[in-house]
Amino acid sequence: MSAIIVSDLYKSYGNIRAVDGVSFEVKKGEIFGLLGPNGAGKTTTIEIMEGYRKPDSGGVSVLGFDPIEDRYEFKEQIGIMLQSTTLYPDLKVSEILKLFASYYRCSVDNNSLIEMIGLKDKRDAYVKELSGGQKRKLAFILTLINDPKLMFLDEPTEGLDAQTRRVVWEIIRKAPDKGKTVFVTTHYIEEAQNLCDRVAIIDHGKIIALDTPRHLMASLEVEQKIEFVTDSAISVDKLRKIKGVSKAVQTKEGEFVIYTKKTQSTLKELMILAEKEGYEFRGLMVIGATLEDVFIKLTGRRIRE
Repeated sequence: MSAIIVSDLYKSYGNIRAVDGVSFEVKKGEIFGLLGPNGAGKTTTIEIMEGYRKPDSGGVSVLGFDPIEDRYEFKEQIGIMLQSTTLYPDLKVSEILKLFASYYRCSVDNNSLIEMIGLKDKRDAYVKELSGGQKRKLAFILTLINDPKLMFLDEPTEGLDAQTRRVVWEIIRKAPDKGKTVFVTTHYIEEAQNLCDRVAIIDHGKIIALDTPRHLMASLEVEQKIEFVTDSAISVDKLRKIKGVSKAVQTKEGEFVIYTKKTQSTLKELMILAEKEGYEFRGLMVIGATLEDVFIKLTGRRIRE
């Protein structure tokens, strides 16, 4: 079952084609990420799915609705967190929540949302008195006010402290257990890597990759690092002679890094050497390609460029 179906989508602004034949599906109960550098067509694609823009051609179905033709019923089923949200500055936090709840036939208890995001002590504060991070918290829980089946989250943790970011991550992770689908865009690659079941990368108006973060990272043929700590006196020259090792270095006393494209055979040879020489490893880690490595490889740019 698909929550979102995007079929051969096109959108141009004058001579500039912002979206150039984009097609993908988002499964119900999935956390799906759309990543792209600035100007890649990401925002236009999302705004079409949210019903804010009409495509030149192509089709979009969200929860079985046409976002423009069925806009009233459609809005009841979704929650949207924009990258930048302007709220009434002279209303209190509690009043903003009541106002937004009044827009829907059904709404979630305001008190539970306030406590969940850590704004309990700001319930009677005016919006203009909130910090930037507190306003982002408020914008996030407003997305949940109608208990949506689908959440569109644009930069959901930008401007949040590390602790609050983890709280938001946990809420997003639990959303599929409640039958919800999450569509997220973010400039934090770590966020997409940790949260998303699948990720699509868009550049120059086209989807250039779509898969799970793990499969995308595994598809990138780069050297992996094997790091470990040991109290034993290890010869770096012997590490360099292990099958598949291109480079071996001692970074600090007792700390070593091995670079290889043949991780399995290198690990096997490393264990054989350890057994033979009597080495004892601690904190052994294999570090492969990250989602950011994939992004840079495919687009030639970092995500904020």
